[in-house]
Amino acid sequence: MASILFAGALLAVAVLAEAQQPTKIPRIGYVDAGSPATTGHRAQTFMQGLNELGYADGQNIVIDYRWA
Repeated sequence: MASILFAGALLAVAVLAEAQQPTKIPRIGYVDAGSPATTGHRAQTFMQGLNELGYADGQNIVIDYRWA
């Protein structure tokens, strides 16, 4: 009986510990060979595709843009 209570207590502690873990937001790197002025439409199309899949920059993903 004591072992069942001990196992239940361990399970409860494990569930509480798992619930306290911070959520990591995925980070995406976007690299383009041009400049935002000349190839910015590609970045906009990329963002539109992500939005259609339910992702929003700054809400559930982070996008780092880099231009050559």
